[in-house]
Amino acid sequence: MPASRYTVSDVMTHTAIAIGRDAPYKEIVALLDQWKVSALPVLEGEARVIGVVSEADLLPKEEFRTDEPRPDEFAAASKAGALRAGELMSSPAVTVHPEATLAEAARIMATRRVKRLPVVNGVGMLEGVVSRSDLLKVFLRSDAEIEEDVRLSVLDGPAVPAGLEVAVADGVATVRGSLSDRSLVPLLARAVRAVEGVVDVRMELGAHEEAA
Repeated sequence: MPASRYTVSDVMTHTAIAIGRDAPYKEIVALLDQWKVSALPVLEGEARVIGVVSEADLLPKEEFRTDEPRPDEFAAASKAGALRAGELMSSPAVTVHPEATLAEAARIMATRRVKRLPVVNGVGMLEGVVSRSDLLKVFLRSDAEIEEDVRLSVLDGPAVPAGLEVAVADGVATVRGSLSDRSLVPLLARAVRAVEGVVDVRMELGAHEEAA
């Protein structure tokens, strides 16, 4: 069954806004506001990513303006007196490679609790930035486009019996037809679900209807 064909490089923002280690606090806040982003990569040398400054890194200055930190807040409070990106940034940066799948990027964002990832090449040089909204772009594909993709990349495959059809409505792909080998049902459903833009899969095969 086919694997996902979309990678981070297909959806990322190639022209990324970044800052240097010496960027001052107020400039960072101004850039975040100007470009409507939640984080900025910090670069050194020839565009090598050494860290990321996010809104969370900037908030301690306000959070601990008057209140004394609790013992478990000392690490965060240490950034309250920071003035430049090199002191504010989270390092090493959580990054992703351009050839990573969208699922891999989504998993990194979820496990590391970040909204944006710098996209770096094999030597750590910045190539772009991918955000949560970028990963959702595949769900903007039309039903007709998704339907054609399922037909060509899944149903027309050599391992799939002839005669199966697919219809897509609001991103939900319904596969219909006769399938004598029921062991293929979960494999087929998984392959259809892997097509970018598919929201859900329904299998209506023969006299039986199974939800995948």
